[in-house]
Amino acid sequence: MAIRIRNNLRKRRLPTALLGKRLANLLRSLGIPDAELSILFVGDRAMRTLNRTWRGKDTTTDVLSFSLREGKFPPLRSDMLGDIVISVPAAIRQAKAAGHAVAVELERLLIHGLAHLLGYEHERSVREARRMENKEQQLLKRMGV
Repeated sequence: MAIRIRNNLRKRRLPTALLGKRLANLLRSLGIPDAELSILFVGDRAMRTLNRTWRGKDTTTDVLSFSLREGKFPPLRSDMLGDIVISVPAAIRQAKAAGHAVAVELERLLIHGLAHLLGYEHERSVREARRMENKEQQLLKRMGV
């Protein structure tokens, strides 16, 4: 299993080792122990640039996923999932609004990104949004959140 985690925010320490360990355990429990993915923590400016470049939306967002399992080219390897990018400032704002710890919000966003990498989508229809939400709840329970 290869999980690469990078925090691009120099002034904000994050529980990257714990997140990596919990994610590795989750992937093993899902039957994909050889999964490969990367996680990048960024600020709002970088997230806005990525969102504008790849989705045509000139605003920041909380999480983006870049799947290596979809698109017009077949996957290079079935165990390569893709990349998850999380805006730490957005996670902080959302954690404060929800009344829980930033670490909990980071795990929630990580699960949301992972669900996308596993093929779930919430923007196509209400039915698919419910399906993805159910999957996220299952993943969060498995992760112990």
